Amino acid sequence: MRVFIERTPIEEVLLLVPEVFEDERGFFMEAFREDIYREAGLPLSILQVNHSGSVRDVVRGLHFQWDPPMAKLMRVLQGRAFLVAVDIRKGSPTLGRWFGLEVDARQRRFLWAPAGFARGFCVLSDYAEIEYLCTGTYNGGAESGILWNDPELGIAWPVRDPILSERDGNAQTLAQWLARPEAEHFRY
Repeated sequence: MRVFIERTPIEEVLLLVPEVFEDERGFFMEAFREDIYREAGLPLSILQVNHSGSVRDVVRGLHFQWDPPMAKLMRVLQGRAFLVAVDIRKGSPTLGRWFGLEVDARQRRFLWAPAGFARGFCVLSDYAEIEYLCTGTYNGGAESGILWNDPELGIAWPVRDPILSERDGNAQTLAQWLARPEAEHFRY
């Protein structure tokens, strides 16, 4: 197996495209191989896999966790979604910058965002399923979020009237997060 790595404008955020074997029967790919990803420069140890399904216009995020620090490898299993990663690391030269990309399940692409990045997505098809391979286990006492439409970030979400959870609709801004003592966990 080979994995092709595409750089993004934010150095630590990567697009990963695994080698896919297709013929008239369908396709086969190794969705994850720790040894191959390590050789490609990603120090991954997957401890938890999350899977969500959402309808069109749902926005989930921007979520992150500081203890244990959690990186995520995200992919769209069904449908189409806009995946986003935002740098929330104090002192980072790309603090507050975001990278977003429309991903269709047929593309079989992954978005890698290390710890210190808030992640989210919005659904662009009638229904989509997203999978997150996580490098940490969930800790509700050490996780939070950034407001999806924080004007300081200026994310160009491809949705006008999003469907949000109460938590995501009332999340803090990046400036509020950076003023919290927990933000020190993500110092560049």
